[in-house]
Amino acid sequence: MREYILATASTADLSPEYMKEHNIPFIPYTFTIGDKVFVDDCTEETKAMIYREMRNGKSVGTSAITEYAYYEFFKNLMATGKDVIYVDMSRAISSSIQHAEMAARRVQKEFGDQRFYFLDSFCITGGLNLFFKQLVRRHEEGLSYDELIEWGEAHKREYIHRFIVDDLQWLRRGGRLSNASAIIGTMLSIKPEIYVTNEGKLISFSTKHGRKKVIHAMVDSMKDDLADYSADEEITVMHTDTPKDVEWLIELIRETYPQLKDAEITVTTLGPTIAAHIGPGFMAVVYHGTQRIM
Repeated sequence: MREYILATASTADLSPEYMKEHNIPFIPYTFTIGDKVFVDDCTEETKAMIYREMRNGKSVGTSAITEYAYYEFFKNLMATGKDVIYVDMSRAISSSIQHAEMAARRVQKEFGDQRFYFLDSFCITGGLNLFFKQLVRRHEEGLSYDELIEWGEAHKREYIHRFIVDDLQWLRRGGRLSNASAIIGTMLSIKPEIYVTNEGKLISFSTKHGRKKVIHAMVDSMKDDLADYSADEEITVMHTDTPKDVEWLIELIRETYPQLKDAEITVTTLGPTIAAHIGPGFMAVVYHGTQRIM
């Protein structure tokens, strides 16, 4: 059985230490502040910098990865002589994914005696993080190339993402909310709860007046898709520069769901690519649950 490589992008929000330990190649996204271009290296220092700049009112831009950049990345992976499985965030979220697919078709033609599989995770950030770690674990346990793809395709929509955003103006700047809606929502202190659907799209499915109310609502809604096995895998709480709220959120989760009292709940900071469109004050809880409810 030929060896194979698992690879991903910086938007999986995996730590550099994890990727080094497990030999995970990743392709980085870039972002801009003013006229300066930065590379998302997945470090906490880079994340802290972008949070600081956003809180100071700086606009942050992001760019799609080009087909050529994907092609060079994929070609180098295939040049090892190994098969490749590349896992990225939902195509419904990023236009980069179309470029990745075009580059994948090119390397498949050039390396006809090797296999290359593009796995659309239908996840983003923390969901992609947890899903990818499970793929890595099974890869290291010895699952074959075909077995891992089969497992991934069967289970990718079981990773649940529940988000809240603090300031609707960031969604407006990213073109994901009208200007009028953002202004009215900010004035009324409306906080949306966002869910990733079976199609990998972001939808706002409930709103509350005030941050504490929407955090409580987010935790309460977990009952709709928690599974018996959710406590057996890592759960991650994500944020952009809100460490005190994270501590409270974790306590609230454990108090609300006794079955998660001893679960492994980790804290993950949001990377620049997604943070640029959401802004400071973002929080999320992500876990392996049942089939998504939407």
